[in-house]
Amino acid sequence: MISTLRQRFTATPLCVAVFSIFLSGSVLAREPDKAPPHAGRYFPPAGQWEHRKPSEAGMSDAAIAEAVAWAQKQETDMPKDFSTQERIFGKLLGPIPKSRADVNGLILRHGYIIAEFGDTSAVDPTYSCAKSYLSTILGLTIDRGMIKSIKDPVKNYITDGGYDSEHNAKITWDNHATQTSEWEGEIFGKSTTFIGKEAFGSGEMKPREIKEPGTYYEYNDARINRFSLSMLRLWKRPLPDVLKTEIMDKIGASSTWKWIPYDNAIVDIGGTQMPSVSGGTRWGGGLWINSLDHARFGLLILNRGNWNGKQIISENWIREATHKQGVKGDYGYLWWLNTENKWPSAPRDSFCALGAGNNTIWIDPEHDLIVVWRWHRGGDAQEEFYKRILAALNPDP
Repeated sequence: MISTLRQRFTATPLCVAVFSIFLSGSVLAREPDKAPPHAGRYFPPAGQWEHRKPSEAGMSDAAIAEAVAWAQKQETDMPKDFSTQERIFGKLLGPIPKSRADVNGLILRHGYIIAEFGDTSAVDPTYSCAKSYLSTILGLTIDRGMIKSIKDPVKNYITDGGYDSEHNAKITWDNHATQTSEWEGEIFGKSTTFIGKEAFGSGEMKPREIKEPGTYYEYNDARINRFSLSMLRLWKRPLPDVLKTEIMDKIGASSTWKWIPYDNAIVDIGGTQMPSVSGGTRWGGGLWINSLDHARFGLLILNRGNWNGKQIISENWIREATHKQGVKGDYGYLWWLNTENKWPSAPRDSFCALGAGNNTIWIDPEHDLIVVWRWHRGGDAQEEFYKRILAALNPDP
């Protein structure tokens, strides 16, 4: 039964749009960003992607070749057979593949692939990059008017008992999307306290006092999974199906990606059994996707929700999601920001989807760049790769 309920998905890119009217109080109004520098940006048709030399996109061929050669030597120390998964994260709730690809990635400029290395068609878990996909589904939910305001308490919409307590009743959609919800409870056999070696591995946390919703940031997959379940109850459709039909198919993503639920994450939605998907692969399952589909999704976001003239997600949502929100200075709505100099060589308005492994989709609107890099060692290596890529820019692109 579980196998028949697992959903398959594909990734996407985004385009430039005209500054839109503020959505019924859903997010704070903000001045429109500067227009992207290349209005004629390329959008790859389904099943195709045009490659260009870096020099044809205003960059140095030699410098990009050197950057890629360096990046290929920065393989993660995560075992290819995922043998440390349970030691690090705790008892599995869903499947993990038998192996992963080697380090791989793509560099895009103006929508064209100017560099590609490794097996970019390998369908691998992307861990917490899935959170940025959940963010985009939340934006679509708000765009459709299913949530009137991101500041609304979730309890106004969800009545399954998860928000009945005095504490949980205060939680807003904004709190969930900024990882400040402090939701208390257990979901799919995992408690939000992360206490216990068997359940949480080396990721076990020390007991602490629970704070008021919206006042304290904590990276907590159990709370993200509660958020995902709440959106499933709103849509009354599996979120992988929403992602596929409303986003991925529209940007020409492949049919190879899949968003796999935990084995015990099948819930009743109006009398129909549906999978509730996770915001990562901490306990197995999660979004398994190739780098090319990640690049399409990144291109959609870079282009502010517009794909080749069609607005798929509102520009307003993309702008808000990729600006500081909540109490953490370098976090938006489930996107990592460069506002606190995480990558010193990169523009402050660049941002990234990040997942264990390391799995990354870095987006630099100022230079019209997207970098998908999978299974690298992270940390300083990420900054160094971006530094090398940016150094390859010619003065007059």
